[in-house]
Amino acid sequence: MEKIKWAGIAILVVLFFGSVFWLSESKKINLDGVDINKEISLKDKSGGIEEHVYHNNNSKVTLIEYRDFQCPSCGSNAPRIAKLAEDYKDKVKVIFRTIPLDIHPNALSAAAAAESAGLQGKYHEMSDLLFEKQNEWAYADANKRTDLYISYAKELGLNEAKFKEDMDSSKVKEKINFDKTVAAKAAVKGTPSFYLDGKELSSEVWGDDAKLREALDQKLKN
Repeated sequence: MEKIKWAGIAILVVLFFGSVFWLSESKKINLDGVDINKEISLKDKSGGIEEHVYHNNNSKVTLIEYRDFQCPSCGSNAPRIAKLAEDYKDKVKVIFRTIPLDIHPNALSAAAAAESAGLQGKYHEMSDLLFEKQNEWAYADANKRTDLYISYAKELGLNEAKFKEDMDSSKVKEKINFDKTVAAKAAVKGTPSFYLDGKELSSEVWGDDAKLREALDQKLKN
């Protein structure tokens, strides 16, 4: 039993470092001179898809979340972060970047679903649904997960044919790869990861609503 336990731990360690490895390998896009701690306008490198900013504003304070739709912690924290983004919509620029980890088999397809919904103006709404219904699609097979994504698209009133076409489009793939490349440059080690004006926040801060809001309010005062 002891050998089995340690073998299981070894597998998890390999999977973890495998998920980090893709971050180090996602450096095909030249980001020299690009401030990754702010909203990035490089649509020619991201499939023509802009950054996902929650209620774009002119604030100089920027909070960025790197997330994975199949990540349990991202899912459990999503409603709280969504409310925070809404509460600070006129004060803080909140940007969401998606980095599907290899340890999550359906994270990539979920990211494609969110990006496809975004092409019809419903990125944030689809993101909320994916997190809310994470237990439905997270470990579904390829056919089942696609059916579920389509059902979410219908729920949001999206054009089904366009949604399905965009899911497999090169522009969606380019956007996801772009986010992965940016995450690699930021040395993101896992999800969720939060950066406030370029400084990575500890889990003690981003995981505590009061502390996170305190950090934002302090930045706004400076």
